Amino acid sequence: MTNNICHFEIGCRDRRKTAEFYSTMFEWTTQDAPNMTAIKTGGDVGGHISSLGHEPHNYTIFYVMVDDVSAALAKAESLGGKKIVGPVPLPNGGVFGWFSDPEGNTMGVYAETKP
Repeated sequence: MTNNICHFEIGCRDRRKTAEFYSTMFEWTTQDAPNMTAIKTGGDVGGHISSLGHEPHNYTIFYVMVDDVSAALAKAESLGGKKIVGPVPLPNGGVFGWFSDPEGNTMGVYAETKP
């Protein structure tokens, strides 16, 4: 389903400490994975915690499902936004990108690629 929030990401310096905080705060389930900690909220939208090892260290971002990440990033730019990252292909076959709106808020877009 396009144009729905499909995922969120929380950036931090200490994944273990951050995962413990959110799992206790909201009773979310977390599971360590390579380079991230997966989050299950109990609802339809899940997310993950990342520790990139470089700036930005602390951030929160949500992702909106789109049909085409490149087209979504171009549309954001045409509306006065700025492309920040992407399109970036993922090992699972998905693609993501980040953009900022005209006020500087960062959002992500995500598309599942067709086999």
